[in-house]
Amino acid sequence: MRKQEVDHILTRTLNAFAKASDINITVGKPFQVENDGVLTEVDLDPPFLELTPFQTEIFAMNLINRERRLLETLQKEGSCDLSYELPGKARFRVNVFSQRGNLSVVLRKLETKIPTIEELHLPKVFHKMATELNGIILITGATGSGKSTSLAAMLDVINESKSVHIVTLEDPVEYQHPHKRSTFNQREMGSDFDTFASGLRASLRQAPKVILVGEIRDRETVEIALNAAETGHLVLSTIHTVDAGQTINRILGMFTTEEENQVRIRLSETVRWIGCQRLLPKVNGGRVAAFEIMGTNLRVKDSILNGESEGKTFYEIIEAGEAFGMTTFDKYIVNLYEKALITEETALAYASRKGAVGRGIDNVKSARGQATTDIEGLEIDTGYAKRQS
Repeated sequence: MRKQEVDHILTRTLNAFAKASDINITVGKPFQVENDGVLTEVDLDPPFLELTPFQTEIFAMNLINRERRLLETLQKEGSCDLSYELPGKARFRVNVFSQRGNLSVVLRKLETKIPTIEELHLPKVFHKMATELNGIILITGATGSGKSTSLAAMLDVINESKSVHIVTLEDPVEYQHPHKRSTFNQREMGSDFDTFASGLRASLRQAPKVILVGEIRDRETVEIALNAAETGHLVLSTIHTVDAGQTINRILGMFTTEEENQVRIRLSETVRWIGCQRLLPKVNGGRVAAFEIMGTNLRVKDSILNGESEGKTFYEIIEAGEAFGMTTFDKYIVNLYEKALITEETALAYASRKGAVGRGIDNVKSARGQATTDIEGLEIDTGYAKRQS
């Protein structure tokens, strides 16, 4: 398998699946794409019914293209990240990894056009986030939930409205931002810097106003991000957590018990927004995003400083902060159900608190004049009192 054949397979795949997000290459399976969240076999000629270890390895080596750093990382750590461009067609974020002695490859298709907040149907509060001058904004969620895309849309708002220097540290560079009002310097891990921590430390000497860190992975990156936020920078980043409360706890868990108090103080002063994302299956196919948004206020700061307690959980604070642009996943999910974008089963499956979503769904059904229970035939037993006497 030569590079031309690799490009041919990728081109055929993209032509056949317009909504393909990932291409999966695994030993013992055919070429597969993730289309609207479902893995689907790619029909090729000649067909690949079951990929052999040799075929997946040759495919991976063509993508790596003899780059020594990537080969060393793959051998040492068992996986490596890179970007790959299909000329005139698409760019991919690629992960090559070892499993049971064989190589597998997953290619994530990168969009070339930077979407707007409106096109992504993000909550309007994302515009407010883009006006922050300093502090930390975190977008959280599972892999593939659209965190990087949401951040790209937010950066585009800054690019349209402010004349500032923006430095991005990415693995790899996903969206290539044009120079509008802002000046962009986009750095890629591996070719421009070694680790997020070292890249972030260097960025403090590059006079940026806004710094994008592709992902917060370790304690050192958190420390430098806090330092950057405390010295007047706006730091945007992602982290793999499911909600706002877990995000705070995940960061605190990177430090020792002795350091926790100091970290709580620093977080309470620097965190501006935490936006969490989940992708839910839509009615009639496709996916729709649900969000939890937590902004900072005195109650949030107090809960970060002293920890959550009864009546002071992040969930309850977010519920009470709806007027300020905050929303819980459950509130957002009920709104999606009300718009008939998701089913009742999906709403309950993805809920943070099933009881809250269940009550919300019942309210929607009542407003529509629908039954909220399947129990029928209940009536008052008027003779009960007489039988007791």
